[in-house]
Amino acid sequence: MDEIIAESLSQRRFNTALLALFAFIAGALAAVGIYGVTSYTVTQRTREVGVRMALGARHAEITMLVTRSGARLAAMGVGIGIAGAIVSTRLLSGLLFGVSASDPITFVLTAVLVGAVTLLASYIPSRRAAEILSFSDSVRLRIEQLVAAFRLRVSRILNLDPIR
Repeated sequence: MDEIIAESLSQRRFNTALLALFAFIAGALAAVGIYGVTSYTVTQRTREVGVRMALGARHAEITMLVTRSGARLAAMGVGIGIAGAIVSTRLLSGLLFGVSASDPITFVLTAVLVGAVTLLASYIPSRRAAEILSFSDSVRLRIEQLVAAFRLRVSRILNLDPIR
């Protein structure tokens, strides 16, 4: 009897396992895509971030600026995704076993998971941009100081007015 039940459920188990695999791959691709787009956006906004830091913005403010824009995109994506999931529940109801097609816990957990992945994917490039800019700014300022000192020494050696 157990063999008959196992054989009758084998196709559903296979479909469920395959669907779970595709869902995992889709989630991983979404995370990589969000990271790539956010990283590209941060690269495009490097000058803006540099100006903000030159005007006194701290690392935390820059990180929050970029992460907030990622959170806005995540909220819109989760909203569209939930709307699409509600519409497509009738199509998937035949594949579900022991869970209703409109299970609120599943919707909430999925939204939280996607939101967390999006925030993490937004946080990493924003943190890196703030650190790289602060390092490059400090190096640039040090080079400017060395050049100014060199000009001053050259002007003193040649008995000229200091070069401005």
